[in-house]
Amino acid sequence: MELINNLGLGFTTVLTFQNLTYSFFGVLLGTLIGVLPGLGPLVAIAVLLPFTFALDPVSSMIMLAGIFYGAQYGGSTTAILINLPGEASSIVTTLDGHEMAKQGHAGKALATAAIASFFAGCVATVIIGLFAPPLAKLAFQFGPAEYFSLMVCGLIVSVVLASGSLVKAFGMMVLGLLLGIIGTDSQTGLQRFTFGIPELADGLSVAAIAMGLFGLGEIIRNLESVKSGSMQVSKVTSLMPTRQDLKDIFQPMVRGTMLGSFLGVLPGGGALLASFAAYALEKKISATPEQFGKGAIAGVAAPEAANNAGAQTSFIPMLTLGIPSNPVMALMISALVIQGIEPGPAVISEHPELFWGIIASMWVGNLMLLVLNLPLVGLWVKLVSIPYKFLFPIVIIFACIGVYSMGNSAVAVATMAGFGVFGYILKKLECEAAPMILGFILGPMMEGHMQRALLIARGDVFTFFREPISAALLILAAVALGLVLLPSFQKTRSTALVDED
Repeated sequence: MELINNLGLGFTTVLTFQNLTYSFFGVLLGTLIGVLPGLGPLVAIAVLLPFTFALDPVSSMIMLAGIFYGAQYGGSTTAILINLPGEASSIVTTLDGHEMAKQGHAGKALATAAIASFFAGCVATVIIGLFAPPLAKLAFQFGPAEYFSLMVCGLIVSVVLASGSLVKAFGMMVLGLLLGIIGTDSQTGLQRFTFGIPELADGLSVAAIAMGLFGLGEIIRNLESVKSGSMQVSKVTSLMPTRQDLKDIFQPMVRGTMLGSFLGVLPGGGALLASFAAYALEKKISATPEQFGKGAIAGVAAPEAANNAGAQTSFIPMLTLGIPSNPVMALMISALVIQGIEPGPAVISEHPELFWGIIASMWVGNLMLLVLNLPLVGLWVKLVSIPYKFLFPIVIIFACIGVYSMGNSAVAVATMAGFGVFGYILKKLECEAAPMILGFILGPMMEGHMQRALLIARGDVFTFFREPISAALLILAAVALGLVLLPSFQKTRSTALVDED
């Protein structure tokens, strides 16, 4: 009954003209961002972050959330029709989705992606509503030692789940922790690594770093590999799946939803990992694995369900624990802090209209996406034909305006430019930037909790092992690190990377 009352509050909050408008704008913009290659929800949220200052917290978070999960929908459209994934999490969809399109089943593939995404979005929203409140109540039992251990565990898991070399992923995490040190020590008030630059007293801007690494870095890489010429767009016929099609996609859709919902909560997980994992699972358990890569409908349903579910359940640790599971959630935390709201377990009790409003908006947003996406397929494909030489300057201009307006600081713009070049170099070196941005976000928080825990314990470092929850989290981190160092695990990891490529 309590859940029903809370959902009633959420729908009362979201079903106002203002919030419905922002939800519609968010999912529409998210779909557009997902369709256009080289962009993504991270860039869009970072660019729009300064423009949400004037909105109330509920409206701004509803719009930003819509952009995030809307991008998961949009990326599949061009992945199926022109073999060009607009979003990284839609890469797997090209394997069978575009093959279906070449065989004359583009409409069936698009309908499968839309139905799977809608189903996963609805189920993931239920999961958030059921599991987030108990997790928030558990978080009230956490002290500084428990939070420190939780963040250590989160960083280790993000390294374990990162693609590529383990050494590179660990190095990126350490680099993020070092970048997070820049600024003023909260305990002593001393400035560290500011080099006499006043703008660095508050540390580096997470929006500037995120836009540089994931936005400008990706633009530079795209400029290097952009292709000219017209794209061959598959013809879309019937969008209505048959009863047999629905039967064929049901179980893959359910498995993808469950797997994506779980991986979305993990640090370093999210939509990208969920889509690859769901595809690998379906191929492994299928009675006809040889059909995968040749137009298997399960190869579209499972990853599309997984990436949408993973995108939405990643809100659970962000809202209840104040811990981002991926770079987009790190920006969401920044958006809440800017609005004067401290992310963590108190959000549900102190701002129930915000928490339940976001959950209800996911149902509304997913319905909007289902109604919008299929009729607008032609429009999305035409947008992809816009020459990239016209598209990327607009993105860069908005990025510069957004970063500068956050603090009226030219240093932030220079930071974004520097990390844009750095992001391009990381791509060349095959280093994943996600562990770095998570280390940058969690590092200062982890340091603060460690200092408070040691102050309470009068410098006794064994306090982290005396508290049961803290000790369990540290043991979990050690086990995860131990597993990834095993030769058998590293062999599996290498095999997965070869399959992914």
